Amino acid sequence: MTPVPTDALPRSLTALPPAQVEKLGDVDIAEAEDFIRQHHSENPGLGPVEARLAEVHAEIAATGTYRHTPEELAFGARVAWRNSSRCIGRLYWRSLKVRDLREVSAPADVARECVEHLRVATNHGKIRPVITVFAPAEPGTHAPVIHNEQIIRYAAYRGADGGVLGDARNLALTELALEQGWQPPVIRGPFDLLPLMVSCEGHEPAMLRVPADAVLEVKLSHPDLPWVAGLGVKWHAVPAISNMRLRIGGIDYPAAPFNGWYMGTEIGARNLADHDRYDLLPYIAKRMGLDMSSEATLWRDRALIELNRAVLHSFALAGVTITDHHTESKRFLTHLEKEEAAGRKCPADWSWIVPPVSGGLTPVYHRYYDTDELLPNFFPAAKPSGCPVAH
Repeated sequence: MTPVPTDALPRSLTALPPAQVEKLGDVDIAEAEDFIRQHHSENPGLGPVEARLAEVHAEIAATGTYRHTPEELAFGARVAWRNSSRCIGRLYWRSLKVRDLREVSAPADVARECVEHLRVATNHGKIRPVITVFAPAEPGTHAPVIHNEQIIRYAAYRGADGGVLGDARNLALTELALEQGWQPPVIRGPFDLLPLMVSCEGHEPAMLRVPADAVLEVKLSHPDLPWVAGLGVKWHAVPAISNMRLRIGGIDYPAAPFNGWYMGTEIGARNLADHDRYDLLPYIAKRMGLDMSSEATLWRDRALIELNRAVLHSFALAGVTITDHHTESKRFLTHLEKEEAAGRKCPADWSWIVPPVSGGLTPVYHRYYDTDELLPNFFPAAKPSGCPVAH
């Protein structure tokens, strides 16, 4: 958990490009007021809103911004999840554990707390939805930025023949880590953990090797195909997204890693199956002895189903929280019904809500959704200046 000392780093890391943060003006008072009113409206026990509005107006007038109370931060983070149109798993938005670390901005401290986030979220396999909120972007200050797309990412190495060992999505991130002095394992493999890279203008950047004991991984096996267990394929248990900007009441939190738990298709139909990721379907089909002479044999579909069975089977066997796409689709419609009953819109991006396997068999397929962008919410973070990492 100890970050690499700055004096032990190559010169290039001390030049790790800071976040590209636009010069901030005063917080939009109307957006701040809308949020404060929403908070009080959905929590009647807070009492009349006028006193809090007066405090916020005065603070913005004096400083250009304002500070959320812990209760406002927790409410805003949970509602941001509730408003996330691409997430199918929002039924449990109220259960999100909010770690308020707004006093933390030094990159080394941010990196260490990201590791602690993993430990809290992992919970011995009973995955908890968690968000860790670091220092906000404020007028005249700079907020920390996590360069990794997720806290846990697997490295990718391009071979002399043009092939890729590992997760091809992370080629640029791996190259950046290597440039900053990261030393990969002597024998490189397809599931090497990348270090966390964090920067914040005015602070020394940090690169932290994520401890293996903080990363719960599940080795894949299959209920009917014994050879799957010998492939050495695995995936991590906590999908902690770290490159989204949390916006609450006009205030941006550029570093706010958060997680739910996996739906099986995210791993079995995308991470391990996509052509530009691990591209395992041709290998699985060949080992299954499928006829691959034509797309019409549906060999890809058959291999895809068995790969997804392996994911669900393996996580269940390991006692790690996961859900299947049929169950989660029904849960999403329950969430939608609850939101409508509460008089709220439930925005949803159809192309993300419909699962990538057997979409037409799930109830989320056969309907339209509101597409309004609501606040609070999560947005793509600014790309670090000069950094090749694709955010």
